[in-house]
Amino acid sequence: MIEKAKRLAEDRGWEIVSVDPASGNLEATDTISLFRFKDDIVIRARSAENGASSIIDMRSVSRVGVHDIGANAKRVRRFLSDLSGTTTAASQ
Repeated sequence: MIEKAKRLAEDRGWEIVSVDPASGNLEATDTISLFRFKDDIVIRARSAENGASSIIDMRSVSRVGVHDIGANAKRVRRFLSDLSGTTTAASQ
């Protein structure tokens, strides 16, 4: 599942910092085009107890500033929505 997440992240133009298929972890950086601010993203994929599906945990946080005007939450929702047909998603 982490490979699907990696392809989706690449499609979004995120810079992949590291990916470890064995542990199901991916770290990436998204640069907001207008201000060139960087947001850090961490994704963890693991098998659900039934083994037939995956659980995705995702976090997105801005490096600079206190308020992100909802950009990180929106990013997480959109990303998980794109994976929702094949996963059980948990965020935040």
